[in-house]
Amino acid sequence: MATRAAVVVWRELTAVETSSVGSASVCRVSAGQFESFKLLRGVNTVVTRRELFGSLCAMVFLINLARIVFAPVIQPAAADFGVSAASLGAVTSAAWFGSAAPRIPTGYLLTRFSRSRVIGVTGLLLVGSATFTAASQSVSHLIVGAFSMGLSSGIYFIAANPLVSELFPERVGTALGIHGGASQVAAIGAPLVVSGVLLIGNWRVTFLLIAVVAAISTVALAWAARQTVLPDAGTADRSLITAGRAQWPTILTGIAFLGVTGFLWNGLFNLYGDYLTIAKGIDAGTGRLLLSVTFAAGLPAFIFGGRLADSVPNIPLLLAVTGGFAVSVLTLTAVSGLYAIAAVSIVMGYLVHTLFPVVDTFLLSSLPDRHRASAYSLYSATTLSIQALGSGTVGVLVTQGVGYTTIYRAMTVGVVAVIVVMFALHRGNRLPTESGMEQAPNTDAAR
Repeated sequence: MATRAAVVVWRELTAVETSSVGSASVCRVSAGQFESFKLLRGVNTVVTRRELFGSLCAMVFLINLARIVFAPVIQPAAADFGVSAASLGAVTSAAWFGSAAPRIPTGYLLTRFSRSRVIGVTGLLLVGSATFTAASQSVSHLIVGAFSMGLSSGIYFIAANPLVSELFPERVGTALGIHGGASQVAAIGAPLVVSGVLLIGNWRVTFLLIAVVAAISTVALAWAARQTVLPDAGTADRSLITAGRAQWPTILTGIAFLGVTGFLWNGLFNLYGDYLTIAKGIDAGTGRLLLSVTFAAGLPAFIFGGRLADSVPNIPLLLAVTGGFAVSVLTLTAVSGLYAIAAVSIVMGYLVHTLFPVVDTFLLSSLPDRHRASAYSLYSATTLSIQALGSGTVGVLVTQGVGYTTIYRAMTVGVVAVIVVMFALHRGNRLPTESGMEQAPNTDAAR
């Protein structure tokens, strides 16, 4: 399955590049400038762009693993520290708070430094934070480690997603879908990686492995970035405040769709194993496997969801996908039996992971070059701050005696309420629509 997924991702990458090679807008340079760059730098620009994108996909795998790995680590870490799994909900929340915290500051950094340089810093941060987390000897130490690893992901996504969309401006959704698919491979593999590590050592070894691979990937990314002619789309983006004032309708639309839905998803998948054990009577090992199945459904969802977002209006698609996800969660709380739960998990995983590339495509296609990174950072920071509360909120409620089923049903009602409001606004033509990326003027300045 993993091999087939890798082949699909590689074919999609090749398709994106093949369709983009003939367009000067890919690198925002004219044909003459394109040839000049090749002669001056002595490299094949098409190949190095592929290498850069491949390096970004490798890095996003590790970056997402740094956030997702805490979900399957919860149960063995809880046993090691002698506490309940629900009480470690704060650990997973810390990872997501860490991911949210640097997003606005990163938006500011991108008004001063190139996207590629900021991305490189995330690799170094991940190496240090993963090593620190591996040395955890207490719950508080683990929480700090989770927060610091989350920081690297927050910085990365704010810098990398705009860069990916600018590398392939004619097929934003497809490119983001492939990039997201690479991150989803980490989500699929995280429970399996932790299970494998537990066979030969303790859960801390997982973080040491992340640190080693992150160091190698950072070096590869730095090399690829130096060999590639990069788009200059962000050179006019110089003010977070200006971007926020100009693009607030688009920013709020993205927050509305993904904020509450992400809150529910965060509270569900981070405690999925414990939920299945307590509410469904499924053992911990099978629960981790079902979590992997749920994330596995997200790989084709990213790829095909991104392609679909390039082909159809994004707002109706967002309404349909969000509504389907809400229905799938309600169904999960009602069904019983391993096969039924597995089937619903697949549908639920596919729908929620379709939502991510569609939202990003809507935003990054709609936001102009002069505001893209700054406005995206404002959207992302707000959304992640809401999402980060999910697992911690659920964990607190469970420790207070509220059942998982009651909690998830109540959270789903909140998602449905948002869908109804957004549908009404859409019918009244009160929501912004995607408008396509601006074409930057030809210039040989590199971002």
